[in-house]
Amino acid sequence: MTRTARAATRDGFPHARSGFEFLRDDLPFAKHRSDAPCLSIGLPVHDGERFLEATLDGLLSQTFEDFELIVADNASSDATEDICRAYAERDRRIRYIRRPANAGVLANFNLTFEQSRGRYFKWAAADDIVRPEFVARCVGILESDPGIVLCHSNTEIIDEHDVVVGSYRYRSGHASGVSPSGRFNDVLREDRWCFALFGVVRSDALRTTRLLAGHVGSDRSLLAELALRGRFGIVADDLFRSRDHPARAVRRFPSHRLRAEYENPALARRRLLPHWRIFGEYARGVRRAELPLSERARCYAALARWLGRHHNWARLAVDPVVALAPAMEPALIRLTHSDRRWLTERLRRIRR
Repeated sequence: MTRTARAATRDGFPHARSGFEFLRDDLPFAKHRSDAPCLSIGLPVHDGERFLEATLDGLLSQTFEDFELIVADNASSDATEDICRAYAERDRRIRYIRRPANAGVLANFNLTFEQSRGRYFKWAAADDIVRPEFVARCVGILESDPGIVLCHSNTEIIDEHDVVVGSYRYRSGHASGVSPSGRFNDVLREDRWCFALFGVVRSDALRTTRLLAGHVGSDRSLLAELALRGRFGIVADDLFRSRDHPARAVRRFPSHRLRAEYENPALARRRLLPHWRIFGEYARGVRRAELPLSERARCYAALARWLGRHHNWARLAVDPVVALAPAMEPALIRLTHSDRRWLTERLRRIRR
């Protein structure tokens, strides 16, 4: 059945429910349900047949069972729809939503949250895996400490064959301090690796943000906004498995500009300044947050320090050059090895 709602837009893409097909007709919109689960898991997917079953099996095998799983299919053309429908028929916690056309990654991520009902929320990528105790451990930490807004775990990197090829461990005390400016600085220091986007977050805190706001790098600015809302909790064990494979977006599109249309079709053929946009969104998040003047000043100081990390100053300088002469970008990618560098530096590789 197709349900239509008036579409609104955010940064050029629709983010209200419009023309979606729901698998079941017995599930009204989220706001009309009174028997809401504790947790909502949002799984956006497009042509994810290769790893989707492993991802679904991992989510449905969680020791914590009080959740709904919202699968938003972005008009897949492979076997994704068949897989999702088969799983939804077997497990009543799954709600499958299919878009009639590909709306881009960011809009599809946001849709899963807009459809959610739980007091906690978690995004899941269609190629990653979580260990059975991931949700229980994260929810337990959130339940025990109301000052924590997001909980995640340390991370294993696996390849397309499920072989562990590396790991990522958060720095001690990452974004867990009392000071909003300190947490903001921690997130900016780690903003090349946004694994925490797939943690468990308080839905009320997430609603105060702009979600994934329609620009490339929206995951970075969203995590920075959340750090200004409250503390992060990190489970020390490696309960999250992030899959690195050739079809991964950062491999297929090894620059922000190349990923723009994939993430938000409204950005196609635009002259973009993606790193300037990220810088501006960080500043915008600080302006939007309710902070004492002294903390606001410290946040801006942290943003100034961000310029010196990961060659961010150079990325800002290159943005206008690539915007004016896009043909130069492939050479710059080869020069900087930016198609591979995201998996180096802070990530520990497993040597064989």
